[in-house]
Amino acid sequence: MAASQLPAWHRVLVVVAHPDDESFGLGAVIDAFVAAGASVWVHCLTAGEASTLGAEAADLGQLRTAELAAAGAALGVAGTTLRHWPDGGLSELPPAALVADVVAAMATHDPSGLLVFDPSGVTAHPDHQAATSAAAAAGEAHGIPVLAWTLPAAVAEELAAKTGVPFRGHPPEQWDVAITVERTRQHRAITAHASQAIPGSVLWRRLELLGDREVLRWLVPPLPSDRSTLALQRR
Repeated sequence: MAASQLPAWHRVLVVVAHPDDESFGLGAVIDAFVAAGASVWVHCLTAGEASTLGAEAADLGQLRTAELAAAGAALGVAGTTLRHWPDGGLSELPPAALVADVVAAMATHDPSGLLVFDPSGVTAHPDHQAATSAAAAAGEAHGIPVLAWTLPAAVAEELAAKTGVPFRGHPPEQWDVAITVERTRQHRAITAHASQAIPGSVLWRRLELLGDREVLRWLVPPLPSDRSTLALQRR
């Protein structure tokens, strides 16, 4: 049976591919960690400059960098770091380069654990998959647990059927953590990504289907001695 509480991490490093991944995907989970007293840092590997949304901006990468900082403030994270690996090209880079990038961030922030997207990328986006692969490899190499956000299989299947986007999820027997979340801060953070959070986006239907629940899976499990949990006391 899935645990109903997040791991008792004092410091969390979130590794994502694009500005907005931390809010659109992980926002409610990040909020839950922050509300439980953890210090959270977001490490984003690209500036999202290849997005087809907001392309009219003079410098989309610069705009999305500012949006990431604003979203991080809305979520209450300790800080955000944006790297400039090529948006849309993470899967074409030498894997060791991205692993080294994540290891360097781990050395800076000394996290208790890493928070990432599911290895499927959730939407099968190659950048999401590459970011998660790098984080999982870094965590495994250095003995740091890695927890991945995923979708319930039923939600993924409905979204895929209605949108044509290859959403991927997991059935309940494959969940390791299933928590109740509060989405106020997540919605504020989403609003901060004004260039990407367009009306009618599948994002809104996904949040509607998820309600107040998020589910996660271990990619690198904690050692048995580290399996304590935090009772999430909402602020």
